[in-house]
Parts: sequence; C-alpha cells; structure tokens
Amino acid sequence: MATLGIYIQVPFCASKCSFCNFSSRVERRAIYDDYAGALEREIARWPGIASEQGIPANFLLLPVDSVYMGGGTPTLLGAERLWGIVHALRERIRPGADVEFTMETTPGSADVDFLHSLLAMGVNRLSIGAQTFDNRELQAVGRLHSASDTVALMENAHAAGFRNLSLDLIAGLPYQTHESFRHSLEQTVKLRPQHVSLYLFEADEKSRLGREVVHGGGRYHADTVPSDDFMADEYEFGREFLASEGYAQYEISNFALSGFESRHNIKYWQLAPYLGLGAGAHSFDGTRRWSNRVDVQDYLAHGDGRRSPVEACQILSTEEQVEEFFFLGLRQACGVDLNLARERWGAGCLERWADKLAQLWREGLLICEGECMRLPPKAYVLSNEIFQEFVATPA
Repeated sequence: MATLGIYIQVPFCASKCSFCNFSSRVERRAIYDDYAGALEREIARWPGIASEQGIPANFLLLPVDSVYMGGGTPTLLGAERLWGIVHALRERIRPGADVEFTMETTPGSADVDFLHSLLAMGVNRLSIGAQTFDNRELQAVGRLHSASDTVALMENAHAAGFRNLSLDLIAGLPYQTHESFRHSLEQTVKLRPQHVSLYLFEADEKSRLGREVVHGGGRYHADTVPSDDFMADEYEFGREFLASEGYAQYEISNFALSGFESRHNIKYWQLAPYLGLGAGAHSFDGTRRWSNRVDVQDYLAHGDGRRSPVEACQILSTEEQVEEFFFLGLRQACGVDLNLARERWGAGCLERWADKLAQLWREGLLICEGECMRLPPKAYVLSNEIFQEFVATPA
C-alpha cells in the first residue's frame, strides 16, 4: 500500500550561516506564535485548500509513515508551540503503525528537558546540523555552536532515549584541511550516530559565502574555501572512511547503519507522495507538484483562514515525470529499475532516452545490471552534470 510523508517547514534560525542557500531567516521571537497558529490552520484547512486549488485531497487518506520537521531550526518554536502543531496534525492525518518522526535541530538549541518533550510528542529521530567538529570552521561560517555542543547534544539525546540520530557534515568549508575534515569524521563515528549526511559546499548566488566565491570576493572568508578538487578528494575519503566504519552509502550524500536509512527522504528520490506544510514547503502527489508562498509574511497573510497558502501548482507531463524518475532516482546507490518506469508510464516511456542512456553507459557514467541502472561511485562527484542531461528534454 502507498504511504504518505508529511514535511513541516519552520524557516527560522538563531543565526543565518554564510553558506546557507535555504529560505530560512532570523526573526524576532514574537512571530513564532503567529507562524505556529498559521501552521495549525493550514493543517486543519487542508481539504478545503486542496479543493480550492484543484488538488485531489484523497491522498491525505493514505497512512502516514513519516513526518519531518525541518527548516531552519524547528526547535526554536519551543515545546508548547510544537505540541500544538503535532496535535493539529494528529487530528487530520491517518498515522501508520510505525511512523518515523524526524526533527531537525542545532547543537545548543535543545536541553535535556526539551529532548524529553520531543520524545513525548512522538519525535523518534533527530537530524543534527553539526557541519564540522572544527571550531574555527564553525566560527568562520557563523555557526553559534561549538564542537563540544554537538557532543553534548548527542550524549543528552542518547540519555533521553533517542535511538535514531543523524549528523550532518560539510566538505569544503572555509579553512578546512584534510586533517580537520578527518578529525570531523573521526569525532562523528566516535559518537556513533545511526545516520550521517555528507554534503559538498555549493558555491551559488543563493548564499552570502557562495556569492563571494562565485565573484572572487574575500568576504565571509571566501578566499579560504578549498578548491573543487579538494572537495572531491575529501568526499571520496569520507565515503571510504564511513564505509570502513559500517555506514552503507544508500544515496549520494547519505550513509546509514543497517536499517536506519531516512524513510522520509527516500520518498523524494522514489517519487512517493508527500505533503509540505508551512512557508515555502513543496508537495507531490505522484503527478503534480505544488508549493506554498515562500515569504513568511506572505504566508501568514494567506493563513488567515480565508485564503490559500498555495502559490503555484504544476501537473507534470509524462516526459517530466520520467525526467524526475532519472535525476532523482539515480541519486540512490541502488539506482533505478526500468521495469518500474514501464509499469508506471507505459512500455514506450523510455524510448526517447535510449540514446542518452547508451551514451552515458559508453562513457562509464552508468552501470547497467539487467533492468537496473545506477551511477558508479566514481561518478558521484559528477552527478549534477549527469542529472542535467535529464533536465533538458532531448530533441
């Protein structure tokens, strides 16, 4: 039976990291009550919102097996507001027997009492934004926590009763060296989280640091960002290091001990349905994608109980769905099953991609095993370029 994932966006942070290219922002705490209230109203009004936008509401009847609260730092809302949101969600959804409930948090933002509150409201997985265990690197990008704060949060979470913890790391931060990156990896496996996400720093216009790097500037320590070759080398080192410690790579940026893969994130890569709630949240029902208003004030204005927070909705053509099947599915270590594509979109859905797939195979950028196709590990650092081949519809 198909299942549904729920994503709840809380776009607030205690500080804005220089590398961040998300729509999160630093806000006065006074807005937290308004935002939590708007979220509760959106959840309660969802069937009506769906009807207004021409979105089938029946997929909300699917059993929910994953809830993910991200941002931002959702824990900034505090236990009372989070309890209100969770209560509203329980009134609306159909929970499955075993729900993975993930909460993103930052070291220093959740004490022991708060961790117990999270467990009581059903949170059973924490995703912790460690980024690095080098204090100089943390300070350079504007993080408010220290390496010792990450250790303390992990220890407190274990003591509180959490048995599913994930740590985020970034390769390519300012001042990073091979030695400091190795230290971060060693500290990570010493803490033994069940899951590790390893990202490469992205230099793009959406972050302050990224803009400086793109334009050759020196602000935000941009002149100390390592080279692309360094990032690629450290990513490969990180892959091998984590594998040697028992962490299986199941997606380009994600590693897990057996049985602790992120159920929620797998939905994105396998085109499973999910509902996004909150400012800037995205949703997918299998054939259409829609998104909420990104600006928080705009979202609040449309969360008054009379207007819809949905800003855009797109029904995907068969060709667009197949494109997503490739550039999302190939992120997984297991790759994609072409038989599943034919069952979903018809026997001829892959014909227009035959030449492109054959070219990538000849270039050693695809491994073909029967009806399954996947990227070879050596191609992971080139994945963005490979996926681009599936974005532009071939002639």
